[in-house]
Amino acid sequence: MLRRFKIILEPESEGGFSVFVPALPGCATQGGTLEECLKNAKEAVELYIQSLIEDKISLPESDVLMEEIEVTV
Repeated sequence: MLRRFKIILEPESEGGFSVFVPALPGCATQGGTLEECLKNAKEAVELYIQSLIEDKISLPESDVLMEEIEVTV
């Protein structure tokens, strides 16, 4: 089953963005461009879910699972 996750991009004063995944506590990354942020966010979510599977922990159920990406600029 495919799931979509809302991500929050926050601009950094020195350039680039910090990226947070509200549905997955502690799941965060960064990138210098929007394209890099999206790539890094996908990888961070994949690794997060992989660690949940390895630890036999269920994926959190959340109302922040979304169909769109939110970008704050």
